[in-house]
Amino acid sequence: METDPQITFRGLDRSPAIEDIIREKIDKLERFYDRITSCRVTVEKTTQRGHKGHLFHVAVELEVPGGVIIANRKPGDINAHEELNVAVRDSFNAAQRQLEDHVRKSGGVHVKDHPEKRYGTVVRLFPDEGYGFAKMSDGSEVYFQRDSVVRDDWEKLDILSELEFSLMDGEKGPFAVNVSVRA
Repeated sequence: METDPQITFRGLDRSPAIEDIIREKIDKLERFYDRITSCRVTVEKTTQRGHKGHLFHVAVELEVPGGVIIANRKPGDINAHEELNVAVRDSFNAAQRQLEDHVRKSGGVHVKDHPEKRYGTVVRLFPDEGYGFAKMSDGSEVYFQRDSVVRDDWEKLDILSELEFSLMDGEKGPFAVNVSVRA
């Protein structure tokens, strides 16, 4: 991003915890589309009261080549939230959808990178628990789960089945996604 994000609080004190959440959401948007030039976020607590307390509105404004994306909940909007975290989440989800639409409509200016395909052999399989491990050519093992296996390939898996997959980084190390049985 060309400029630092601007985060403004109205009607409530600045919250470092909420700022951290907002910065994580901004980082996620930047990982999807690295051509965002600026970002402004406004967090507002209104004097209106909901069932349990005040209502919160979060506006996200992104400047991108070819346009401006605005995800904004106006005061009085039925989508106002009584929980600030929910308001932040929903506004950034709306901004993400609009950003995806912008990228799609921009005629393919941004092409999402696809992870490199990897290959391995099933060395351990736990069908009842829904996961297994594949050994790659470098000798390392990688975890995969039933939900990461495409089509109905889970039913075809057995020890020594040859797999094709992509690697993702997780909290406990790399894991396999988009797993398919090699023909």
